[in-house]
Amino acid sequence: MKSYLYNILFCLVFSFQSFAQELKLFTTNDFDLNGNIKSCTVITDYGKEVFEFNEEGFLIKSITAYNKSDQDITTYKYSNGFLLEKRMESYKGNVLDEASSMANFYEIDTTEQKIIREQIISYDKEFVEQQEFVFGEEDRIYKITTSHENAIDETRIEYTTFKNEVTKTLFVNGVIEKSVRTSTKKSRLNGEQKVILTKDFLDGEPNKAVEQRFGTDGKLIYEELFLTDIAEGGFASQEIHVFEYSQEGILQKEIIRKGNAVFEKEFIFQFDDNVDKNWVKKIITPDNTYTTRRIEYYPPLEVEEQPE
Repeated sequence: MKSYLYNILFCLVFSFQSFAQELKLFTTNDFDLNGNIKSCTVITDYGKEVFEFNEEGFLIKSITAYNKSDQDITTYKYSNGFLLEKRMESYKGNVLDEASSMANFYEIDTTEQKIIREQIISYDKEFVEQQEFVFGEEDRIYKITTSHENAIDETRIEYTTFKNEVTKTLFVNGVIEKSVRTSTKKSRLNGEQKVILTKDFLDGEPNKAVEQRFGTDGKLIYEELFLTDIAEGGFASQEIHVFEYSQEGILQKEIIRKGNAVFEKEFIFQFDDNVDKNWVKKIITPDNTYTTRRIEYYPPLEVEEQPE
């Protein structure tokens, strides 16, 4: 996707550590933003991205503007922290394209067990899809039923625990599609790390994988990409990314290893003068590419003086 912030996919979606389907509400934290943010505009090479937030920090609107007349607008409506409605509208030549514009409606049922139902309908009144998310213990999704016009698919999610590892495995119509194993690992240099190993399967067979390691502050410090090696009968490493940060937690360098080749990227940030500082310009060398952000804040809350 041609978009901001590390290519977050904006369809209400679902983040299950890259897992397909776990309902997630986006907040300012997902955009590397600090403080009481009202909006963030990101200038891109194809136009601009605009993200608007309510005072609780939830994303309420996103706009992808390719030019003055072509843009995609997504709006979110909440009630007591629950997403009720999401609308994705596509404008071409300042005219709404009803066929590609969608409305998503959500309802929650807790009569016997927690179930969230989602209906997707196009603006030209065509039924697109219905999904039912069934929750079990620890408020975790364990079954998703997806109804299309001519088919019904069932996704089952299994959770297994072994020592300090927790694995989530996703099966679609009985065929394994993805697994995510989360564990902890101790390192002399970085202390205790969280390690996430995600495997993707194609027709039930291993296809690719990625291992990510996070430091004690939650920042990504290592990522290794794998592809299936049929000759070896397992995964073969393709690419390694190592990330280095300043003492303040600001990304400074990314080291990329592909076979015997090593590449380095350095990051330079310019920050605004707000109390909760945010970067407004990011420069990546040696490519000399840059990203610019314009940030608007809600006014600070006025504290009422207590009578003496």
